[in-house]
Amino acid sequence: MNPYAAYLPSGLTAVDAEEPSSTWWTWEDIDVHVLRRPRPGAPYRLLVLHGGGGHAGALWPLAEAAAGEEAELIAPDLPGFGRTRVPRRRAVAYDDWVSSMSAFVAAERRRDPRPLILLGASMGGMLAYDVAGRTRAADAVVATCLLDTRLDAVRVGVARSPVLGRIGARIMPLARPLDRLPVPMRWVANMNAIANDPQLARLCATDPLGGATSMPVRFLRTWFAGVPAVEPEDFDVCPVVLAHPAEDRWTPVELSRSFFERLQAPKRLVMLEGAGHFPVEQPGVGQLAEAVATVARDLRPAGASAT
Repeated sequence: MNPYAAYLPSGLTAVDAEEPSSTWWTWEDIDVHVLRRPRPGAPYRLLVLHGGGGHAGALWPLAEAAAGEEAELIAPDLPGFGRTRVPRRRAVAYDDWVSSMSAFVAAERRRDPRPLILLGASMGGMLAYDVAGRTRAADAVVATCLLDTRLDAVRVGVARSPVLGRIGARIMPLARPLDRLPVPMRWVANMNAIANDPQLARLCATDPLGGATSMPVRFLRTWFAGVPAVEPEDFDVCPVVLAHPAEDRWTPVELSRSFFERLQAPKRLVMLEGAGHFPVEQPGVGQLAEAVATVARDLRPAGASAT
């Protein structure tokens, strides 16, 4: 049984769901591990993108709960995390996340014409937005966070400590000679706040596929220096739902609100009541599932059946 499933409320589909199939997809010299729950007759597909302390398996129970039975579910391990294989000679950059997932989404759309919703958690929220903006191939984006690292408040908020956030933002541009140096995620990220349940936070922080991994300085440097693929005022690709945990002790909604409010695309803010950064609590889990279901219904042609 997936250990993360134990932290979702009892009775959810995720706890008793079948094991996902494990597949592989190659981008450049990286073998990307992808979990899948095929549903050939499902009206839409949900592609789930994790953040900087998770992996596909960690999010899978939550993704199953959010998707219900109506969606085909896809969850890749981003380069540097999970079981995705990155050559030792390669120092992963944040753009490797955006470029690989853009190529992956484009390949998925060529393979299957059904509507595709991107669900991004934590850092994966802005990643989902960037991929949608770069490819114009997503039908909707649902994000738990939209973190614009150009803002001082975001840099300070995501770091392990405010001092590290302030100093790190200024020294990162000078760190290029150290690009290949691996840095444990727990040194730079406030992993204690990744979940409101201390045991779940500990599981995330000690998971060798997630929070206990190390990422090269290049990844941190390029993420802090990242610029959205499309500025929010110009984003016209698809609807965006910010489904933000209301009890997020790491990245409160204020850190995402400024970017979200600048969006000119159809948008909606949903607060996941009682839920922490890793939103496993009720009623937040149910509200996330309803947000995804509402987006999917809006995409469905008039008169179309749910099955």
